[in-house]
Amino acid sequence: MTVIGITGPTGAGKTTVLRVLASLGAVILDCDAVYHDLTLTCVPMREELAARFGADIFDAGGELRRKALGAIVFDDPAALADLNAITHRYIRQALEEEIRRAREEDRPAVALDAIALLESGLGDLCQETVAVTAGEDTRVKRIMARDGIGEEYARLRVAAQKPSSYFEERCGHVLRNDGDDPTQVEEQALALFQRILP
Repeated sequence: MTVIGITGPTGAGKTTVLRVLASLGAVILDCDAVYHDLTLTCVPMREELAARFGADIFDAGGELRRKALGAIVFDDPAALADLNAITHRYIRQALEEEIRRAREEDRPAVALDAIALLESGLGDLCQETVAVTAGEDTRVKRIMARDGIGEEYARLRVAAQKPSSYFEERCGHVLRNDGDDPTQVEEQALALFQRILP
């Protein structure tokens, strides 16, 4: 079984590429969704977060107040490092468990969908890493259409992320997705995955 890390900036087309992998029988693990689930269900992680950042980062219903936590770590590199150290450890444990389960089910691959795959150390779990990238203007157009936001805000979101070159230089494979027709990147992705899957 092959563990494949899929990363790249927002609006590049990771979802399209992941659909191709799913069609080949891969288990898709969305690291953001795993994190969100852990903030609700993982008592040890919740306790560590509350001890470090204060119990009021959780609302009365027990849900993480993401904006409140974001405000704490936004301008404080040490606080952000602490947040990442806590959450990445639990995310990694959860992913390792899902990978083990997929191996027992004899699945051909597991795909980790993670924008912070490289920075978080989760890339270490992968035998292959794939950067899905696209030009800035293309990504802005896609984000505007996908999220129903204006161009100025879309450009701010793009500017806040690492450039495509960051991902391209650090991953083993690159899928460039600048076309308007998603079948182009689907065909590239299918050819790549047929080559690297067992």
